[in-house]
Amino acid sequence: MVVLASILPARGAAAPLVSDLTKAGIALVFFLHGAKLSQEAVIRGMLHWRLHGLVLATTFVLWPLLGLGAAGLSGWIVPAALAPGLVYLACLPSTIQSAIGFTAIGKGNVAAAVCGASVSNLLGMFITPLLVGLLLGAEGGGLSFSSFEAILLQLLAPFLAGQVLRRWIGGWISRHAKPLGLVDKVSILLVVYNAFSGAVVAGIWSKVTALDLVRIILVCLALLAISLGFMIWIARVRGFPKEDEIAIAFAGCNKSLAAGVPMAGVLFP
Repeated sequence: MVVLASILPARGAAAPLVSDLTKAGIALVFFLHGAKLSQEAVIRGMLHWRLHGLVLATTFVLWPLLGLGAAGLSGWIVPAALAPGLVYLACLPSTIQSAIGFTAIGKGNVAAAVCGASVSNLLGMFITPLLVGLLLGAEGGGLSFSSFEAILLQLLAPFLAGQVLRRWIGGWISRHAKPLGLVDKVSILLVVYNAFSGAVVAGIWSKVTALDLVRIILVCLALLAISLGFMIWIARVRGFPKEDEIAIAFAGCNKSLAAGVPMAGVLFP
């Protein structure tokens, strides 16, 4: 998707169409998960505070510390111009869509992933600007109400609609679980393509050199490996079952591009 967006980005009249398809795909994923999960599973996921606390601690404590450590590396590894971006990345909330999509693909606790990633994303609207202001000295407030409203309407509303309609369509969805599982995968691909199309149209490859790109990739892979390894280790040490371990790993090790882009526009005009 990154290569495709670099060669053939969605621009002009195609850009809003791809954006709308991406939003529709994400909403459909949440609707299907709402229709597939029993109310008992959702309640158990909401009340799983040991899992949520671990995800939040990793997202807003461990990751910022890792980001500061990466930003303090030698200039030939992380140039001064890239260091603030790494710190900002580390302060972002967890992605909702990817965390849930990967958890579902990995046969983890989807209900816990829905709740854990959603709590991280909602709290991130307030915590991320505070962390960025504290660590970088950036000025700016949180996100606008429209961003908060978008999360509620695009994610929560379809999920609740699926819960309401579950008694009528839940059986059909269970019988067709395998083909419907493609919706998760396709929606993730759409999110990546849509995001990188916008970056390419904005001239990302004229601002980032090939060497910078290699540096970014290597540092981000190292940060991901450290956080992912820590999450799996701590989940096993704390005695979480395998399904919860999968949800913890994906909910705590992702960073939200969807939340990060509009926040960046507010914090770094």
